[in-house]
Amino acid sequence: MRSNIDATRALLEVCRTAGNCPTVVFASSLAVFGNSAGQPLPAVIDDRTLPTPQNSYGIQKFIGEQLVADYGRKGFIRARNVRLMTVSVRPGKPNGAASSFLSGMIREPLAGVRATCPVPKETAVALSSPARTIAGLIRAATATDAQWGARTAINLPALTTTVGAMALALEKLSGKAAADLMDWTPEPAIASIVTSWPSAINAARARALGLLPDPDFESIVADYIRDEMRENPHTGTLRHF
Repeated sequence: MRSNIDATRALLEVCRTAGNCPTVVFASSLAVFGNSAGQPLPAVIDDRTLPTPQNSYGIQKFIGEQLVADYGRKGFIRARNVRLMTVSVRPGKPNGAASSFLSGMIREPLAGVRATCPVPKETAVALSSPARTIAGLIRAATATDAQWGARTAINLPALTTTVGAMALALEKLSGKAAADLMDWTPEPAIASIVTSWPSAINAARARALGLLPDPDFESIVADYIRDEMRENPHTGTLRHF
């Protein structure tokens, strides 16, 4: 709560007292949507779908959205709430997020390190590459008020795929040796969180701003290999640089 709510409000207060109405792009999350027995999600999420977060992170992100929207309503900032999809393949080290494995299952095997996938292969997920995510944030910052429209959040475009298809893309581009470094070890606690998130997104407002999803997961992996790794001239293998 200190990171997701208190820090957001502190930043907004600084913007308010500055008196120059800066543009604030708030990185919200797909986690504001969550499936529950009492209020199941629709098959496809759109920009008007009611957020129904099912974990503390999602609730805190939704609170952040509302704070940003209210400061925008008062004219203190130009409010831009953007809901990010799960970013994959994310460079760097693993973190504690429930979605971390969606990068780790590709990133670690490419580096010759074992990785664990805690959900079944048929699990559907909504993803966005780092490049497309950054493009969405920049577009949000540069859009005019007329282009942006309502103060409510927009959903960034998503590539819908399955965890099994992600593993196949890794094997196709990097070979069976890399794919064999992936362990399929069920973790019900993580699976319950990940499977509560929507996997099909109709991002109409984002499309109107010229934003599109990644074409396929193979292209995401290929871009990661190109941008984050290089070939060892002595062995011909890929390594981090």
